[in-house]
This record gives sequence, structure tokens and C-alpha cells, in this order.
Amino acid sequence: MKLAFASAAAVVALFAAAGSANAQDVSWNVGVTSDYVFRGASQTDEDFAIQGGVDLTFDSGFYAGAWASNVEFGDETAAEVDVYGGYRTEAGGFALDFGVVGYLYVDEPSAADYTYLEFKAAASRAFGPVTLGAAVYFSPDFFGVDEEATYVEANGSFTPADKWTVSGAVGHQTLSVSDDYTTWNAGVAYALTDNLSIDARYHDTDVDAPLYDDRVVASLKFAF
Repeated sequence: MKLAFASAAAVVALFAAAGSANAQDVSWNVGVTSDYVFRGASQTDEDFAIQGGVDLTFDSGFYAGAWASNVEFGDETAAEVDVYGGYRTEAGGFALDFGVVGYLYVDEPSAADYTYLEFKAAASRAFGPVTLGAAVYFSPDFFGVDEEATYVEANGSFTPADKWTVSGAVGHQTLSVSDDYTTWNAGVAYALTDNLSIDARYHDTDVDAPLYDDRVVASLKFAF
């Protein structure tokens, strides 16, 4: 049995743990992208996606949120809804992030076994205009036919000038049934206004399959 209920319960527990603290910030975001790519694979059959989410942060360091996007898997599945929560802190000059993410799928076929849960640990450090980071995600019961799965990523960003950000990442996905693979991306973002930004990004993997092929994705995001 997949972890749909466990996903929701984990985030509710994080909300409860943070409930005694006052909300520090509530932010929203909406956007459109030419292709929803997740770890190098198109989730929309190389078509556009409309996406949006809400994030809450608390004085205690806890955070929680939800995010959604349309998807296209060639079946009745209509959308992906992610619910997540965690705790952020700092130690020795590093920003640390420990959390849990539940990936839920609207109208998922009963036999598809898409819904899953991941645990996350990430660290990053800024060196002037450069930020370097790493993250690991572990799922005890991953998407589809796969059971245990681990994703490890190294990432970085550089702010060469006001409003411009250059960033990229290299990740490796290990899977219990499907073949392991490596993915990478690099792109440039520009802040049109304080709330509106555009991003052009190149994605590729070492998988020889149409939905994993190299591609350039353009995105427009409004955050407030």
C-alpha cells in the first residue's frame, strides 16, 4: 500500500509541532512552464504546465507548504499535489534543511501506485555571490514499480549582477527496480520585477528515452 495517508499525516504533524509559534511569513507563487521536468524527466509529455503553491514559515524554524501542477502520464491522472514540511536551521556557516515531502496524484488509477513519500536532508553555504549545496532524498516506497529509492544532488548558484542568477545541479537517482540514472541542469533566471521572474534552463540525463532527452525549458513565475 502506498503512503498517501502517511504523507498527509506527516505534514499535519509538522504543522502541529510548529503551531505554538507565530507564523513568520506566508508566501504564494503561481507560474507557467513550457515543460514540467522533474529529475530530468518530463511529467507533462513535453507539454506546458500551470503550477502554484503556498509556503508558511515559522519563527521556530519550522516550515510547511503545498504545491500543485498538471501532469500527463498517458492515463487518467490529472495533477500532482505535493505537501511538505520540515525544519531549517544554521550551523557552522551552513544552512541546513530537514524535511518530508508527500507526492500525491489526482485521479491516479488504482493500480498505478504513483503516490509516495520522501525524506529530505540538505545543506548549503554562501561564499559571496556563490552558493553551493547538496541534498539527499530517500523514499521507502517510490513512484510506480520502484520500492526503495535515493536521490543525491549537488547544486550551485551564482549572482553575477543585480536581478540575474545562474544556477545548475547534478543528481543521481538510484532505484530498486528501474535502472539508475544521472541527470543535470543549468540555467539563467532574471527578475523582471520584485515579484515576477523568468527562467531558461537546459535539462538532460544519461537515459535514452524520449521523455528523458535533453531539452530547454522556459518558465515564468510570479511570487508574492
